[in-house]
Amino acid sequence: MILGVGVDLVDISRMERVLCSRWAQRFVERVFSREEAAVCRAMPHPVQGFAARFAAKEAVAKALGTGFSRGVTPRSIHVVGTERTRPAIQLIDAAFEQAEALRAGTIHVSLSHTPTTACALAVVEMKSDPVS
Repeated sequence: MILGVGVDLVDISRMERVLCSRWAQRFVERVFSREEAAVCRAMPHPVQGFAARFAAKEAVAKALGTGFSRGVTPRSIHVVGTERTRPAIQLIDAAFEQAEALRAGTIHVSLSHTPTTACALAVVEMKSDPVS
């Protein structure tokens, strides 16, 4: 059973402005894990990677029904994987607690981007009950 669906779009030029600003390092540290930042920086177009992962964090937060509220922050949602692998979601802190309260199981996520826009779709499935 599907518990929630979330989608988000990020403008690449807006992300580029943030990543070129004097607050870029602080933004990256507040929003992304070290692993996420390293994966993005290793991509041919790092800005697109950061934008797609930010969109995924927003989409997952929406699918959990909280958005970035009730303690759910971008840092509590990790997008795991590289450009060449299927993305996966790892939740920590309040995002994990929210997922547990919902009885969330698998979180599916799909990322895409063009030169101007990054998009992410997240679907949260309910944990299946063990068969007796």
